[in-house]
Amino acid sequence: MKHLPKHLRPRWRYLAVGIESWPDADIDRGTFQRQLWYAAQNLVGDVGSAAIDLTLLSYSFADGWGSAILRARRGEVDRARAVLASLNRVDGAEVGVRVRGVSGTVRACEEKYMGRRPEGPEKRDVVFRNAERTAHVGHSRVDVATDEAFAGATTLDI
Repeated sequence: MKHLPKHLRPRWRYLAVGIESWPDADIDRGTFQRQLWYAAQNLVGDVGSAAIDLTLLSYSFADGWGSAILRARRGEVDRARAVLASLNRVDGAEVGVRVRGVSGTVRACEEKYMGRRPEGPEKRDVVFRNAERTAHVGHSRVDVATDEAFAGATTLDI
């Protein structure tokens, strides 16, 4: 089966969400997703819920604190926020849900709003000043380990 052309593919927005509850609350991923779907169904109905297409992509929760990344269709972010605002209980435990931010990609959502940093530099063995050395390559910069310290270089220098 062929993929759809880019202009026909659905466009998504990713919501970074903070979750707060009591320290003894135990909320698992499946229960949280199911409660999101029920809240959407109750607030905007079956058709509205299908239009939002709210899906849980990543989830972590421990000791009363957690975070999640949710996916929603591009034009439905406001309704997705309303669904999250209507969520007050999950599996009998009271929860507070806060949208930290909205992004166009999962990676940007993690980096900006979830406190996750981009991947660190990659280590490579390179030849620099006629000797084999270790270089840390990443984010448009190259740092080559010399005997004394690091030397800044470009990809053309190595």
